[in-house]
Amino acid sequence: MSRARVLVIGEALVDIVHRSGGRFDEAPGGSPANVALALGRLGDSPRLLTQLGHDAHGRRIREWLDGSDVEIIAAPAPRTATATAHLDENGSARYDFDITWTLDGRATELPADDTSIVHTGSIAALLAPGADAVRSILTALRATALITYDPNVRPALLSDQDGARRDVESFVALADLVKASDEDLAWLYPGADPLDVARAWLETGPAVVVVTIGAGGAFAVSRDGVSRVRGHRVDVVDTVGAGDTFMSALIHGLIETGFSGVTTRDRLRGIDTDAVTGLLALGARAAAITVSRPGADPPRLAELLAAPLSH
Repeated sequence: MSRARVLVIGEALVDIVHRSGGRFDEAPGGSPANVALALGRLGDSPRLLTQLGHDAHGRRIREWLDGSDVEIIAAPAPRTATATAHLDENGSARYDFDITWTLDGRATELPADDTSIVHTGSIAALLAPGADAVRSILTALRATALITYDPNVRPALLSDQDGARRDVESFVALADLVKASDEDLAWLYPGADPLDVARAWLETGPAVVVVTIGAGGAFAVSRDGVSRVRGHRVDVVDTVGAGDTFMSALIHGLIETGFSGVTTRDRLRGIDTDAVTGLLALGARAAAITVSRPGADPPRLAELLAAPLSH
């Protein structure tokens, strides 16, 4: 079948991880960039609209994305963004971000109208002033494309919890498929049942709302009901990029089952629980492969189809 074109909008950055003993590692990342990378490895022709500096970090990100067939549309930045993680003795991380997100208008001309699915999330949809540009692009492209969204909240950048919640809800209302983690929902709606939140979001517009629960698997709500899958038993190396891999597999699954472009929006609203379960199973399988190896290293399509995994 001919491949749908996917446009991913959002940050690409370099993760700098400070470990015990003064060691540190650097690796390309950023939630939307990870999604684009994973989609490229699955053969889904992604474009990434992002912001990069003309520096060593920017060159490293370009090489990383080029290696997975991601087309890059980059607005200029004074320097490429970084996320610095300081690990404590238990392995827990405290993040400091150095990011400028403006999406200079000179570099944000929309791609040709063959875009069938548009994805955004994380910092790109919440950090001003670029978040306003992202919302405008999604609003315009919603007339021709399906929209997917992953809030992937970064509390270190969000001083106004109520404002962040309103912003997230505005993007949820624009989207056709939303994926959030249970940790996202716990920060956005302290004490709320994730299933209740997913059902409330469903009423605002999306056709499917997915909630991932780490090793516990995932569930989704659609107008046909609730779908669930269990996680896979794997030896976890780290969880970097797992949620982004899950998101990319959901998008890939939509394409493979014939959901891409605005003409499929009404049909997606009628998707049944068995079809949603299939999407979740694909996401869980892809995420399990990613957590079994270090860093954001999502599977290629052949690996996803062949890897032996167990529940």
